[in-house]
Amino acid sequence: MTTLAASAAVGNPIANIAIFVAFVAITLFVVIRASKKNASATDYFTGGRAFSGPQNGIAIAGDYLSAASFLGIAGAIAVYGYDGFLYSIGFLVAWLVALLLVAELLRNTGKFTMADVLSFRLKQRPVRLAAAISTLAVSLFYLLAQMAGAGGLVALLLDVTSRTGQSIVIAVVGALMIVYVLVGGMKGTTWVQIIKAVLLIAGAAFMTVLVLAKFGLNVSHILGGAQDAISGSSSEKVAARDVLAPGAKYGGSMESQINFISLAIALVLGTAGLPHVLMRFYTVPTAKEARRSVVWAIALIGAFYLFTLILGYGAAAIVGPDRILAAAGKENAAAPLLAFELGGTILLGIIAAVAFATILAVVAGLTITASASFAHDIYASVIKRGKVSEDDQVRVSRYAAITLGVLGIVLGILANGQNVAFLVALAFAIAAAANLPTIVYSLYWKRFNTRGALWSIYGGLGSTLLLIVFSPAVSGKATSMIPGADFAWFPLENPGIVSIPLAFVLGIVGTLTSPSDRGTPERNAEMEVRSLTGVGAEEAVAH
Repeated sequence: MTTLAASAAVGNPIANIAIFVAFVAITLFVVIRASKKNASATDYFTGGRAFSGPQNGIAIAGDYLSAASFLGIAGAIAVYGYDGFLYSIGFLVAWLVALLLVAELLRNTGKFTMADVLSFRLKQRPVRLAAAISTLAVSLFYLLAQMAGAGGLVALLLDVTSRTGQSIVIAVVGALMIVYVLVGGMKGTTWVQIIKAVLLIAGAAFMTVLVLAKFGLNVSHILGGAQDAISGSSSEKVAARDVLAPGAKYGGSMESQINFISLAIALVLGTAGLPHVLMRFYTVPTAKEARRSVVWAIALIGAFYLFTLILGYGAAAIVGPDRILAAAGKENAAAPLLAFELGGTILLGIIAAVAFATILAVVAGLTITASASFAHDIYASVIKRGKVSEDDQVRVSRYAAITLGVLGIVLGILANGQNVAFLVALAFAIAAAANLPTIVYSLYWKRFNTRGALWSIYGGLGSTLLLIVFSPAVSGKATSMIPGADFAWFPLENPGIVSIPLAFVLGIVGTLTSPSDRGTPERNAEMEVRSLTGVGAEEAVAH
């Protein structure tokens, strides 16, 4: 490898790793301190509901601004221009759906997990099992994306080009994630996310200022420089792109344009169905604080995505698409390479450490959510039928965290090399299809019943997974997860345009074909009052 990144890694890899180790040491200290106050399941799963709206908003930003946001989107903008920025728009607009439709009502109705809401007035065991399965599926796909980002980042940092070396790095990240969750629970994880959000947004802001200063604070010059670099690419395919106009990635054929619409639907609707984001609403004491959380999150996330616009085009102008695509990590290397160009080895080490912090914080949040869902919904409610102590739930949650960590490592190794923004978009499609229809119907449709919930969850989850497996994302292309195989019969890389409407329809059909299967009027009224007012929100929801 002949890129500058390689020379930086060979010249001083110790500096890069030392900064990362320092971050790990500081955050582990914070996690251990926080863990001393974990006295109950409420402390372990929801941080004792002790976080304020602003604190939780910063933590949500830390949870949401994943490796996809920092590495994947910056890289997509650097290589594809306008079409890459569409990821930022979709991720940000999605928060309006979460704020307007689910944040406050979800906080009022639930206790620990998303399944608390979905099963509130329906049959507990089957609905909880379905909700837990969808939570685990979304979490694993999201974990897969973060682990792939870790492999690409370290490949760039240390010039580790072998699959074996990158696999070892992914395993180390997974092990650290397991430690954070086992020791700190939600409290420790939340503080890691707050620290990471501050570092990530500050780092992105600093790099944005450096890029603007390099071009005389003139955004037009940045855009022009990006276009010049693209036009001068040695690849005819890249050189033909107009980075200021749509179509570089999703233009041309009708199939490509439909694929973009499918991606947009998944991004905009997916956030309101992401279990690890929804679980954050339970860490605040009131519905008012839940609303404040989302407002803070929107402000911070919106600012960050504006930074990615400058960073992406800046990387195209300063680094160039050819060097980005030739580096280990490919598109995911754009932001670290830009950091090296702007500030040498030290800035590269700092930004790489921040990116690592991003990955660690997000995977810790995903793992605590998935393990809590398994312990609270599957073990306590389905297997033990509610006859289980809180200590047992926490113990089982920790076992589940270890299992999920190992699974995440294996899947991350398989997905290594994929654009992490694209992988996260698949997780969003699963969340939007498997979770959002049932959440919306449960909160707003009194007639909605158990069959409707099960058809919607399993139908949305099953159809999305089926279409992903048989899509170009998995096989049939050089950039697929299994490049040597071709069993793709579904033409779209993101199945959202098919699976999400299907899940909404299945919820309606399932409900209307079983008119006698619905919650009691008393239970429906209780849920309506609780969701709108918060009265009784602190009580256990199992019944």
